[in-house]
Amino acid sequence: MARNPIIDIFRIKDLRERILFTIFILIIFRLGATIPIPGININALKLYFMSQETTGGMGLEEYINFFSGGAYKNFSVFMLGIMPYISTSIIMQLLLLVFPKLKRISEEEGGRKKIHRYTRYGTVLVCLIQSYAVTVRADMIPNAVTMAKLPYTLLAMLTVTSGTIFLMWMGEQITQRGVGNGISLLIFAGIVARMPNAFYVLLQKIRAKELNPVFVIVVMIIFVIVVALVIYEQQGQRKIPVHYSKRVVGRKMYGAQNTYIPFKINPSGVIPVIFASSFLQFPLQVAGNLAVKVKWMRDFAYWFRYGGPSYLTLYSLLIIFFAYFYTQVTLNPVEIAKQIRENGGSIPGIRSEKVEEYLTKILNRIILPGALFLAFIAIIPTIIQKLFDFPIQVALLMGGTSLLIMVGVDLDTMSQIEGHLRMHHHEGLVKKGRIRSRNL
Repeated sequence: MARNPIIDIFRIKDLRERILFTIFILIIFRLGATIPIPGININALKLYFMSQETTGGMGLEEYINFFSGGAYKNFSVFMLGIMPYISTSIIMQLLLLVFPKLKRISEEEGGRKKIHRYTRYGTVLVCLIQSYAVTVRADMIPNAVTMAKLPYTLLAMLTVTSGTIFLMWMGEQITQRGVGNGISLLIFAGIVARMPNAFYVLLQKIRAKELNPVFVIVVMIIFVIVVALVIYEQQGQRKIPVHYSKRVVGRKMYGAQNTYIPFKINPSGVIPVIFASSFLQFPLQVAGNLAVKVKWMRDFAYWFRYGGPSYLTLYSLLIIFFAYFYTQVTLNPVEIAKQIRENGGSIPGIRSEKVEEYLTKILNRIILPGALFLAFIAIIPTIIQKLFDFPIQVALLMGGTSLLIMVGVDLDTMSQIEGHLRMHHHEGLVKKGRIRSRNL
């Protein structure tokens, strides 16, 4: 009788507890996304956002709301989502490259904990800046704030900042005690939570004859093709053969063996897209919310408005940059070549002193097409929206960052579950081969 992998998952006590714990944390996350911060009139907010959608004024705000799982429009305690933490992590990674002293600290014993602590402090600072901008935004909406300005501002900043810090903690708990990468799963849950509303909006547009059903079918076919391409690209890899000669370690003789280094077509996975999104979101959100009070911020917000040519160009360039940057951080050719030589290995046809140069050339050839593919996928929502006049909620769901995150996180989580199943001598989730993790 064939074994059912779903049943096997819940037969293994450790895996069952991890999955139930992950679900429990995600439920808390979704509940928190509906709890408004003190001093906010929800009805006034709903009326305002409805009027903005009617006039087509929801660009960046809809984008932020989409990836926070609707928490932004609710002005909830989780309205900033996990993006401030990701933005701070990017800044810290860049600082490690710029300042050698900081790099040395990270390499010392306990250095990673210090860097992580600095990242937390930085996240609090970023949250305070973004939360202040948000409070200014809410104060401009008629009848949205029900408290005096100063108490409301202080209370809102404290509440929203605490919400993001709590999300960081929940993400860490999922990583340690649950299944999958916690931070990625929180973003994934926010996107999935917006799917019912996006399809409802789509049906309403079709019923109102604002959308041609033929166009909808064409877009659905494009969506399926893009999903297949993303999965194919995420799973693809280039194998670099490595030969290890016989060597003596202590009193034991180890025989020669052949293995390979798996270089992914897109080594950094979905990370460049998340990094580019959060890196742009922070300054644009602050500028957009303070635009009424500061002229240069208004000009900046208009020039880099969501979906505009400048925004799309900068977004694509940032994705390509972070693809190279993150790959250099995680797959350093110098370190790989050093490890190969120290273990008595060699790449057939390549001289020992040329290994670094060879690996660098291979990585550069792989990264560029992978980065260009990521950039193309990321701007698909805007293309769909402009060509077919689709609602932005649907366009965001059917391509770009959301699609890459959903596919990448799903593959990563399924890979971890499959690893647990095989460790307990059960069959994997797929009948042939293995699910390759993206290591998000």
